[in-house]
Amino acid sequence: MITRNVTIKNSLGLHARPATFFIQKANTFKSSIWVEKEDRRVNAKSLLGVLSLGITNGMSVTLIADGADEKDALDGLETLIDTQLKD
Repeated sequence: MITRNVTIKNSLGLHARPATFFIQKANTFKSSIWVEKEDRRVNAKSLLGVLSLGITNGMSVTLIADGADEKDALDGLETLIDTQLKD
């Protein structure tokens, strides 16, 4: 299991459209992936779970992956957040 802290740079945070892209990317990996904010942890492959965190611009979250492709999963999600979900 590995973890990585990331900061959301999208001006609207992970609202419906960016969250959908995030979840689609998470679902391309075999590993179990979670997003953790403060004391809440949700499945990164669940739209309702990710939206329920209310992640806004500038907020830091922890990505957690466990499985055969865990490093690739976190690398891919971090790249998505840093490049494709930016304004």
